[in-house]
Amino acid sequence: MKIGVFDSGYGGLTILREFLLELPEYDYIYLGDNARTPYGTRSFETVYNYSLQAVKKLFELDCQLIILACNTASAKALRSIQQNDLPKIAPHRRVLGVIRPSVEALDKITNTNSVGILATYGTVSSLSYPIEIKKLYPHITTAQEACPMWVPLVENYEYDKPGADYFVKKNIENLLLKNNNIDTIILACTHYPLLINKINLYKPANIQLISQGSIVAKSLIDYLKRYKEIETKLSKNYKREFLTTETTALFNKKALKFLNICKNFSTKQIFLD
Repeated sequence: MKIGVFDSGYGGLTILREFLLELPEYDYIYLGDNARTPYGTRSFETVYNYSLQAVKKLFELDCQLIILACNTASAKALRSIQQNDLPKIAPHRRVLGVIRPSVEALDKITNTNSVGILATYGTVSSLSYPIEIKKLYPHITTAQEACPMWVPLVENYEYDKPGADYFVKKNIENLLLKNNNIDTIILACTHYPLLINKINLYKPANIQLISQGSIVAKSLIDYLKRYKEIETKLSKNYKREFLTTETTALFNKKALKFLNICKNFSTKQIFLD
């Protein structure tokens, strides 16, 4: 049985990259719904339907554990899939998200108890981060800022170009206007690590960033230690498979920017329904 990693596009490859560094022995299948990306502006119902289609496909491909490495899918679809669908379609398999691990790390990082969230419109409108933070850490206050241009900047190779400066600067300034005590910012989209140089340029030096890759990887390590009944079913042959709903040539070209540790890999195109 394999570990599935799903994202609406390419950003989840930054999560997979950390899995491959921290847990290289396991077999992984990455599925990017690149033909229908982005999810950030889509409705709850659409994101749920698309995410469930991906989960079912990964189950068909023998995934025992699936990580929704997409903040929008984690925000809009994860709970429904866990509570309503898994008991019926795969009661002994598991689907996890990226929001909870990111939130759990906060209490050890923030000193002012003021946290900012930079995310897609879909993640911001879901209120998933403020709700989860309030649940775990009632003393922490949050402010959110939607960054609708950040994903297009990354996917069109503009993340290190002068055109990105305006939008990164504007969104960070907007966030800090909502709460000037923020000392920690969650980059709540897996595309955003590619903008890290621009973000560091415009954020105050005292603000720490939470980038999800390493945090989610450490959370997965902990999960597999705690749930041996899941871990023992996972195969360990160092295999990696890449699937996309877009053309493979386009996926391979862009994926190298996100994955950054695999120079050669093959991709298969699939269709979700």
